[in-house]
Amino acid sequence: MNIFFTEYIIQKLCIAIILFILPSMAIILFDNQYRKSFFPITATKAIGDVRLGILKIKEWWQMLMQQPVYISTEQYLQHLYNKAPNEEHFFIDATVIPDEFILHEIIKLRSKQALEDEVGLIAGKIKMEASIFNSKNYKHFFSEINYYNFSKRLQQPFHFFQQNENILKAQFELVTKDRESQPISATNKIINASNIFLEEGASVEHCILNASTGFIYIGKNATIMEGSIIRGDFALCENGVIKIGAKIYGATTIGINAVAAGEIKNVIIGDYSNKAHDGYLGDSIIGEWCNFGAGTSNSNVKNNGSDVMFWNNHSNQYENAGKKCGVVMGDYSRTAINTSINTGSNIGVCCNVFSAGLTPTLINHFSWGIDKQSRYKLDKAIEDLYNWKQFKGKEISEDEVMTLKYIFEHF
Repeated sequence: MNIFFTEYIIQKLCIAIILFILPSMAIILFDNQYRKSFFPITATKAIGDVRLGILKIKEWWQMLMQQPVYISTEQYLQHLYNKAPNEEHFFIDATVIPDEFILHEIIKLRSKQALEDEVGLIAGKIKMEASIFNSKNYKHFFSEINYYNFSKRLQQPFHFFQQNENILKAQFELVTKDRESQPISATNKIINASNIFLEEGASVEHCILNASTGFIYIGKNATIMEGSIIRGDFALCENGVIKIGAKIYGATTIGINAVAAGEIKNVIIGDYSNKAHDGYLGDSIIGEWCNFGAGTSNSNVKNNGSDVMFWNNHSNQYENAGKKCGVVMGDYSRTAINTSINTGSNIGVCCNVFSAGLTPTLINHFSWGIDKQSRYKLDKAIEDLYNWKQFKGKEISEDEVMTLKYIFEHF
């Protein structure tokens, strides 16, 4: 047997044993000082609250560590999350992508011991209130800090969809371990059924599911309508809907209660968002409660084949996103019918986007159209969100209103 594989198996067994005997303590996922780099996705939420793969990041850590997870983020967002008890906890940077190796290092940590890499703190074990903890000046809090050279991190918003394939694979195995899929209807054309998992209540009829390229996960009470063609890796979360004749390539995630149609490739669509009509969406991450008007399409590749540059709200400059980057759209934003979204677009929170021709690559929060002088009025924006939420049987909360008011006044 391969030595590396043998060590890998031993390490997994060690993790399982340690987790079994680990005393009860919470995980606090903290946002580091670069959290604004992930705007607009994290303007309305902590990094740990973003869906990546099948799960939200906080849910992923909770399943892996088998401990409760709390969030530590900026003050204007902290009211959205429960307060952690004042006990000893694992403080873990929410941008760190977990695997067996980093899990092994984290669960070995002793009190006041930490791990760091070239970016900063990876994780530490300490008794401290989350409100006092400061990830930028973390060296003051720990008596021993060890350097760890193999951590994988999210550092840009386009990393979410660039990493989605690997994370879908890892989470599929985690979520479906020792469980049996619901039967797949004989009306479907199936390739590699062993890589497909349907939760209770999932409905898939007269579709083509090709799991030869990756896993396909269909969540509880989700629906894939007839004529849809799907290639893995793919996740449709609880109550999600794929409409008739959709063409979806991996690696794609459709969130809880979200609706998808048309042609989609390598996209994360947030919870309760709608891309319910024809049009292309590729290499993108879309926030929650967004809506794409019929015929809206995005460009994900430059016509001259050059690298795509994406605006970073932390560094206040354009960053190289590689050859493919579509759109990063913040929560509560919408496009008019037939909107043409430019390559590498950054569309802020609560925007109403419409234009003749390609949109600009940077559209600020609460934009009305694409004219920088036209701004969505806050009261009108909240009224419209109330109407949108009614479509799906929800209401806008006071916490959401407080957050949106802060973003409107400060960003």
